Amino acid sequence: MHTKKNIASKHEESSLHNFEHLKALDLRDINNFDELTKAMSFTAFGGRQLGEAVDVTEAMAKDKDCFKVLTLSGAMTMAKMGLVICDMIDNNMVDTIISTGALMSHGFIESVGLTHFKNPETLSDEQLRAMKINRVYDTLEPEENFDKITDIIGNVLEQIGTSNPTCSYKISYELGKYLNENNEGRGIFKSAYLKKVPIFIPAFTDSEMGLDFAMHNRKRKMKNKPLLGFNPFLDLDHYADMVFKAKKTGIFTIGGGVPRNWAQQIAPYLDLIRFEFVDKKDPSKYVIKDLSNPYYKPFHYAVRICPEPVHWGGLSGCTYSESVSWGKILPKSQGGKYAEVIADATIAWPIVVKAVMERMDKNGK
Repeated sequence: MHTKKNIASKHEESSLHNFEHLKALDLRDINNFDELTKAMSFTAFGGRQLGEAVDVTEAMAKDKDCFKVLTLSGAMTMAKMGLVICDMIDNNMVDTIISTGALMSHGFIESVGLTHFKNPETLSDEQLRAMKINRVYDTLEPEENFDKITDIIGNVLEQIGTSNPTCSYKISYELGKYLNENNEGRGIFKSAYLKKVPIFIPAFTDSEMGLDFAMHNRKRKMKNKPLLGFNPFLDLDHYADMVFKAKKTGIFTIGGGVPRNWAQQIAPYLDLIRFEFVDKKDPSKYVIKDLSNPYYKPFHYAVRICPEPVHWGGLSGCTYSESVSWGKILPKSQGGKYAEVIADATIAWPIVVKAVMERMDKNGK
């Protein structure tokens, strides 16, 4: 005869069969990043986050129907993560890039063979200023680096016609073409050019490249030459067209900021496009198109690496769960896959990318 206690125990045991087992991390069985991150996905805390991020990134990379978006913020190229970006492009893990202008400017500096330096911490910021050296946390950027790329970017802009306005992805293409024709070695713009991966810089004026563009036009004005026009909505609509044509979409985000928001706002933008005006003379009168049409496009896959927690209220700390409420990320209940790693990207990001590269290599991808 069963007691109530025995019946309860059997019920609890039966319920636990639906739970996924955790496993002790045994370093004796681990020989590479692939095996390490697989094992970490069965641990806890940040380790599990990292392991699950690799799983989602791998699934996103292997999905042939997925249009993959990489968004970048923070001083990642100053931190020497530029070739990690190249690895993602070269291994077909990225179909488009959305970045801050500063990050891409520092990456361009690196690509043309110029150097960043460790901060020796023996000089004050006042001394660095007198030496024309700019500091980003523990890294130094000589001002002469900017002077050199100003000349290069000016020459590239000179080749762009003035009959129609340009935009960030078109300028990025020209910079990649320049690097491919003039510089050995790897670089973000060059890899993107060779792989036909558009690079969007939505806050273009907030960067060295934006200032170079402005200076280029000032010089043209002084010579009574026509100005080079810039239309950021060419970027938005080209990005929207690519996402609209995709069967699925995925996003891999470093940090947050404008790149993340600009990338994710595509879901509400395409949702708005579903509105069709009835009376052209009175735009306030409209009818909603068939709600089953494919304009509505939340991301199917999403991976975020960022050290900022949610409680500060900033976009960098915004969870994907919150993005679900905006219709920007597909809920897990509907098949969405997303993972978030609360960590310094210079630690977690290379591990994630290397592990995925190893898995793809093992599978002949």
